[in-house]
Amino acid sequence: MIAQLGQSLDGRIATPTGDSKYINRDAALDHLHAIRAHVDAVLVGIGTVLADDPLLTVRRVPGRSPARVILDPSGRTPRDARALADDGARRVVITRPGARAPEGVEHVALGPEDGTIPPAAILGALGALGFTRILVEGGARTISAFMDAGLVDRLHVLVAPLILGSGRAGLDLKPIGPLSQALRPRSRAYLLPDGDVLFDCDLTAGPEVVAAE
Repeated sequence: MIAQLGQSLDGRIATPTGDSKYINRDAALDHLHAIRAHVDAVLVGIGTVLADDPLLTVRRVPGRSPARVILDPSGRTPRDARALADDGARRVVITRPGARAPEGVEHVALGPEDGTIPPAAILGALGALGFTRILVEGGARTISAFMDAGLVDRLHVLVAPLILGSGRAGLDLKPIGPLSQALRPRSRAYLLPDGDVLFDCDLTAGPEVVAAE
C-alpha cells in the first residue's frame, strides 16, 4: 500500500477554511496521476469527498484510471459525487453495517456498527475484491489511520515551497513520548521541475541511522 500527501513547507494540507486547491503545482500533480495509473484502486475518506469532490481519475498522464474507493462509515456519500461517475472504472463504497451506499456501486459493509472501521479489515476487503496495489490519497485522518496500523509500505510526501502558517496538518498520528519513537524511514528526495520536492519514504525498511554528535 502506498500513501500520498501534498503539503506546504510547514506541514499543512489546507487553510483553516479548507482551501487546498492547489498547494502543489503541476509537476506534483503529474506525479500523483502517474501513481494512480500504476495502482489497482485509489482510496479516499468521506471527508475528502465532501470537501474536494475529487474525480480520482488519470488525466494528466497516459494510463488507465484505477478503481475508486470511498471510506464512508456513516453512508454520507452524495449520489452525484464525481468519484462515483459511471465511466467504466469500478466504484466501491465502504460503510459500517446498516449504513447505505449510493445505488449502482459496489458496497462493502464492515464492522463494528459504531466506531472506527479497522484499517486491516479495509485492506482485507479490498484484497478480496482483487485489489492488491492500493493508493491511499486522503485525507489526513485516513492516511494517518493506515500508517498507525502499520499498513503503509511507502509514503510519498510532496512539499510545496509555500508557508500557510495555520490550517490542517498533513498527518495526525498517535502521540509518542521520546523522539526515539518517531518514524525515521529511509527516504530519498527529488526536486521537481517547478520547485516542489518529493520525499519518497520507505516504511518497510529499517530506519536510517543518525550519527551522534
